[in-house]
Amino acid sequence: MSFTVKIIADDTVVVTIGDKLDFRTATDFKEIFQDQIGAGTRNFILDFTDTGSFDSTGLGSIFTLYRNISSLGGRVIFASLSTPVRNTVQLTHAYKVFPLFPTVDAACEAIN
Repeated sequence: MSFTVKIIADDTVVVTIGDKLDFRTATDFKEIFQDQIGAGTRNFILDFTDTGSFDSTGLGSIFTLYRNISSLGGRVIFASLSTPVRNTVQLTHAYKVFPLFPTVDAACEAIN
């Protein structure tokens, strides 16, 4: 699995997406965020530093996460967008829904 989770506060994690979030890995991503929500996580910083493959299925899984936590006062934040992720975010106007930060550190500072 290409995802790693780092807890940075009681209700906040950084999920490193790894090389892909697409039709091949979206189910694994959903399992991870469901486990995290069950453990009390409400804020998700998604680190796209090394993400080379990002498609509509991957984006759809992020919107599912967003729908699950927005009613709980949670947030989904995008950090360190790779070129494929940036292109998808621009094409779909996802930047209107998800805050974008140039680095994970900047996202962590903003969420506190």
